[in-house]
Amino acid sequence: MSQTLSRTTIHLAHSPDSDDAFMFYALASGKIDTQGIDYVHELQDIETLNQRALRGELEVTAVSIHAYAYISDTYALLSHGASMGDRYGPSLVARSPMTRAEVRGRSIAVPGPLTSAYLALRLYEPEFEAVFMPFDEIDRAVLRGDVAAGLLIHEGQLTYASQGLHLVADMGEWWYEETGLPLPLGGNVIRKDLSEGLKQIVSRHIRSSIAYGLENRAGALDHAMQYARGLQRSDADTFVGMYVNDWTLDYGDRGRKAIRLFLDRGVASGVITRSVDVEFVDDALSDLT
Repeated sequence: MSQTLSRTTIHLAHSPDSDDAFMFYALASGKIDTQGIDYVHELQDIETLNQRALRGELEVTAVSIHAYAYISDTYALLSHGASMGDRYGPSLVARSPMTRAEVRGRSIAVPGPLTSAYLALRLYEPEFEAVFMPFDEIDRAVLRGDVAAGLLIHEGQLTYASQGLHLVADMGEWWYEETGLPLPLGGNVIRKDLSEGLKQIVSRHIRSSIAYGLENRAGALDHAMQYARGLQRSDADTFVGMYVNDWTLDYGDRGRKAIRLFLDRGVASGVITRSVDVEFVDDALSDLT
């Protein structure tokens, strides 16, 4: 039964990327009943959002799963909105072919210290010199020879070959070979100080927005194209399909297992410097008071 709340403002932050734009199309375009909640969308790159989450600034935000290790006291993971790499993920690339052994000790451009891409790479090869830079500058840094290799996220995973770059390793494929699980990259979190009822209603709205996009793909893709950073529509559709899918509707048991294992291995490796208690918010209640 639909319930109308007194006017409530929720700041909802996510990356200015085609997959996140697709995911939040329905909420941003007024396609679903938000029951008196005003969603204020804030778009910033994921590492900026990770840092803002460390300060607890936003009620709801996309974050890297790696970053969740450091905000789990303040935020819980929503069950909807995951970006999971199902045998694909951040791509380690170089100007010329390079073996895994040759990665050790080299300089590698990475998109940020709290990104899941960085954690995955540290688990893949612990010994390298990290050179942090904005994600959309990494391919050019590799092409110039500023670094020995670079870890590409977002659209760069689809376009590196056309630039003449060589794949050294796909972190999602490597993780699957290691664990048999998808690689957890990003998720949505909600601040724990909100009421339980409000958290569950927000969770349902986000699931409804994702489902609406998947069921109305053409309109959602039209909206997402303004954030596609030069991709052709067919490539943008491919990219959206990689990161907005059944995993995004709900992690499921395997997705939850993947998150806990990824963070546990991060702790065991010493990259994550604290233990992590993973908490999920579900939207099981149908009638909230």
